[in-house]
Amino acid sequence: MQTQPLPKVSRRKAAQKEWKRNYDLYLLLIPGIVFFLIFRYIPMGGYIIAFKDYNIFQGLWASEWAGLQYFKEMVELPNFWPIIRNTLLLNLWSLLFGFPAPIILALMLNELRARYFKRFTQSLLYVPHFMSWIILGGIVYNVLSPENGVVNHLLRAVGLSDIYFMIDDFWWTASYVFSGIWQSAGWGTILYLAAMTAIDPALYESAEMDGAGRFNKMWFITIPGIAPTILILLIINIGNLTTIGFEHIFALQNPIVLDISQVISTFIYSYGIVQGNYSITTAVDTVQSLVNLVLILGANYTVRRAGGQGLW
Repeated sequence: MQTQPLPKVSRRKAAQKEWKRNYDLYLLLIPGIVFFLIFRYIPMGGYIIAFKDYNIFQGLWASEWAGLQYFKEMVELPNFWPIIRNTLLLNLWSLLFGFPAPIILALMLNELRARYFKRFTQSLLYVPHFMSWIILGGIVYNVLSPENGVVNHLLRAVGLSDIYFMIDDFWWTASYVFSGIWQSAGWGTILYLAAMTAIDPALYESAEMDGAGRFNKMWFITIPGIAPTILILLIINIGNLTTIGFEHIFALQNPIVLDISQVISTFIYSYGIVQGNYSITTAVDTVQSLVNLVLILGANYTVRRAGGQGLW
């Protein structure tokens, strides 16, 4: 039997009842809405700079219209495609090695039975997240220094030659990826540990009665239980493949490895802000945002088609 849609009057009354019942919860949304309105939606009007010959003294609206001129110039830049390549490669390596890290770490923490040791370990893992990348970058440089670094001291102790991590293309990339894991993996465990608390304890009890060990319980109960969280975070990470944080890359960057470390964010800073080429770098950022939108839509569609739970 097909149900008839509610008339407009009934829907209006239902909405009014919902508001009266949960008005305090809706009021709590106001600060978040104001924040996103001021810092996310209103600044999107600045994308018009990509279509204008922007002059900082004339202002946004008085600057002359340029159409797609700066998009054409963007593609013709000699270092445009290497910058896109570097951004994608660094993000792909970070996704490949960095995305599983908090999942594995959360599974290991979940298996700890000593409560105080577990809390101490979690607190220790969270510390790098709250430190500036300027500080973390200095630590990385000192630890990997060819003269006084701990890593090269250990290599010399076992009879191996020094490695110049920060000037070699391969080792610089590895240093970038694993320093990112060090900084974010501990904080990333929070969502997975929270998802694990929602798993029904009766499932573990039934599995234990059937003779399942800790590994089997983790593989067949814990991981499937947090699979929706994993998929949602994977979609978000795929949607950011062309976005890369400025602080991390800038803290580790040096002139010797610019051919692999110059990415979109550092290009926008050096070519746009420092040199004042606002229009062309806004065009780059516009294309970057559109590509991210396509990626996140494609990833969400693929997950939904595969039977998983997407973002919407």
